[in-house]
Amino acid sequence: MTIQQINYDAWWIWYVTWIAAVIFSARTKVQNGRDAFSPGRLLFGIGFILVLVPSSYWLKIPGGAPATALARPLWTAPDLLNWVFFGLVLAGFAFCWWARLHLGKLWSGLTTLKEGHYIVDTGPYGIVRHPIYSGILFSALMSAGLNATVVAALGFVSATFGLAMIARIEERFLREQLGAGAYAAYAARVPMLVPTWLGGPVSSVSS
Repeated sequence: MTIQQINYDAWWIWYVTWIAAVIFSARTKVQNGRDAFSPGRLLFGIGFILVLVPSSYWLKIPGGAPATALARPLWTAPDLLNWVFFGLVLAGFAFCWWARLHLGKLWSGLTTLKEGHYIVDTGPYGIVRHPIYSGILFSALMSAGLNATVVAALGFVSATFGLAMIARIEERFLREQLGAGAYAAYAARVPMLVPTWLGGPVSSVSS
């Protein structure tokens, strides 16, 4: 089994356990109907698939030279570097789970207002406003490096735009439900997806 296949399986294990944990979330009070079928979720879904699927899978799809060129690995990394990439994928998963556990019963798969909802600004939410998305994107970037194809790179770009769009929808909803002033104060001091110590702006990316 290749490291790319191991990475592929790890993503699915993470996803299944992530969805299974929904039973621990609180009852939904208000749900944002604009979120479930938003263009952002479509872009993220497409990007997620492009990043995740190993290059060997794409090479089996008929399509001639253009398809082969997009799916052919751009480089052959040493095994040690590939395992470093995979280790960083797992680190991204760990960051997601830290945020999920810290959020507790307030977490939901879609943009919703839970009973007793409030602005969480501690733990990973004091580093970025959407740490789960940041962790996913970090793991996606490392997976793109592991698969090393043009397809994976395009997938990461699509996933990034998609999650940024979803995050903006969530923030507009939270401003409406929890108070624009309170959320604006939070957004003014905590960046959206990229920590300030990595060069991420704060208020300029908030919706």
